[in-house]
Amino acid sequence: MPIPDYQSLMLPLLRLAAQGETRVPDVEKPLADMFGLTEEERDTFLASGRQKVLHNRIHWAKFYMSKAGLIDAPRRGRFIASEQGQALLATNPERIDNALLMEYASFKEFYRGGNHADTGDAPTEPTPVKTAESAATPDDRIDAAAKEIQTALADDVLTRTLQNSPWFFEKVVVDLLLKMGYGGSFQDAKASLTPRTGDGGIDGVINEDRLGLDRVYVQAKRYAPDITVGRPEIQKFVGSLVGEGATKGVFVTTSSFARGAEEYARHIPQRVILIDGKRLTALMIEHNIGVKTHRVIEIKRIDEDYYTEDD
Repeated sequence: MPIPDYQSLMLPLLRLAAQGETRVPDVEKPLADMFGLTEEERDTFLASGRQKVLHNRIHWAKFYMSKAGLIDAPRRGRFIASEQGQALLATNPERIDNALLMEYASFKEFYRGGNHADTGDAPTEPTPVKTAESAATPDDRIDAAAKEIQTALADDVLTRTLQNSPWFFEKVVVDLLLKMGYGGSFQDAKASLTPRTGDGGIDGVINEDRLGLDRVYVQAKRYAPDITVGRPEIQKFVGSLVGEGATKGVFVTTSSFARGAEEYARHIPQRVILIDGKRLTALMIEHNIGVKTHRVIEIKRIDEDYYTEDD
């Protein structure tokens, strides 16, 4: 089943906390077992790659319940169900969520301060956020927004690349390979990628490292998105590699590869990397080719070490 949202974790988390003082890492496995999560789901990370999704959602479930006074933190990194939390469990609730937490004055105050204080029009009785929004943690919403922006940016990058000339696409390939550590200087890389007469399917050659110990043969095709690169074109490229005595090649296109082309590239002795339009734009964004940072949002966390007093 999917990884439960943070509200679905609240009740089982509070029950575990009612058994005694515990920590988020200690409750991860019991909760994962309870919800029948697969190993892949247990090891799924946030888009930032710095924290597992389950761990993050447990953290937020604990955080929101603490704001309602259901959970106490007796010492660093540890938590336990409060008397108020124990009292709630005694009523045998079917579910704990934001709507229920709104019944606690401390949570209402927290919600009002976090969502309305800056607008100057705080309602007397704040209402819970919409169900679709409340099912996601703040980190989930940040990741979702970042993914949406990234997807739109990738579409824009590909569109703008296709609007320019074949020469410009050649420059994109050179810039990208240089940023990825290939080709030595820009002048050397640019000269080596200049199309050669009678190349038989090779657009250029670029050094694999700055010393030129090995070379990578490159084919770059600027095609419309609806055109698929088939196996014959990859076979022609590989044939050119064999003719040159080469073992490494990169085939870059703004479109996509047919399944037969991908299968063929995977089962040949030569090492041929296929970069389609989707992967090309992702690499361009990753290495800042044709894009620049628009805004940086700094998100801070509590520094637990700072608040630990020496004995």
